[in-house]
Amino acid sequence: MALALLYADHFTVLSLLSLLGTLHALENGELVVTVKEDSDAVLPCAPSSRENLDSKLFDWKKDVDVEVFIYHAYRTYGNGFTGQNEQFVGRVSHFPDHLKNGNASIKITKTKVSDSGTYTCEFPHFQPRQIFSTRLVVVASSKPYIEMLNQTQDWALLQCEVRGVFPEPKLMWKDSAGNILPAEESERYLEGNKYYITLKTNVTRTDQYSCIVRQEELKHEIPAKIFLLINGKPEKEAESSLAPLVFGILAVGCLAGVLTLAAGQLLAVKKCAPCRYRVMDYLSGLKPQRDFRQKNDKHHENGNITNGGPADIPESLKIPLTSSNDATSS
Repeated sequence: MALALLYADHFTVLSLLSLLGTLHALENGELVVTVKEDSDAVLPCAPSSRENLDSKLFDWKKDVDVEVFIYHAYRTYGNGFTGQNEQFVGRVSHFPDHLKNGNASIKITKTKVSDSGTYTCEFPHFQPRQIFSTRLVVVASSKPYIEMLNQTQDWALLQCEVRGVFPEPKLMWKDSAGNILPAEESERYLEGNKYYITLKTNVTRTDQYSCIVRQEELKHEIPAKIFLLINGKPEKEAESSLAPLVFGILAVGCLAGVLTLAAGQLLAVKKCAPCRYRVMDYLSGLKPQRDFRQKNDKHHENGNITNGGPADIPESLKIPLTSSNDATSS
């Protein structure tokens, strides 16, 4: 079998495979080489005899009858042979330096999705005739594209598209916890050997959502993410939530008005002496001083106290003043 043959001292073949593509073994012994589109692929082939192939004949075909590559005693397609399929012209080569080690592998450059298929390597002159099979999978990957089609306060409709993918992928929606969401596939078609898929889902809560393209052949996933904020409140409730803000604005306005009025009154008190006394008495709470200020106010009103005089001194405390003439006569 080809798989067992590759592990029987054919380190060179395995080294070539490790450079380009991924090698898998199936239960029936068929080899599978998986590569990304536009990269190079090495398809392995080595006879069981491990003999020198410089002067031998081996023929590569795809899907039974498509001519890929032929070698016979240093001659190949374009160099002594004709009939190669146009799909492979100028893109297929072998490893001349490894023929002596029994290596009949080929390399296909700039692979296309259309290159995917089953390839056979045949040694028709060997007895018995030997044929080895390898399946090539050329993967075309594409990052999904997310679009929000519609949204209300309670839900949102999300759409995910993936275009130009091969092999046929699996498309799914997940939430931030990794749960797969119910979704509806609205479109799926095949064009130019590539798949185009559209998947929609309806969500009802704030979260980060992911649309994932999974391709089993590459054993990997390609995600696209979107964070969605869903209010979840009815319109009347949302309007009523503005009440605390309005109340706060009114309260600040009222406080500013009170402070402005207080500042104006303080300025007026500074310009009015009787008013200043009343304010001071009120703050001190001293009744005798308040009565005393009231008496002085009455004197001011009757004109008994002149400006600049000792208006604040009671009569009982005044010291009589004598003139110079009175002192001489005494």
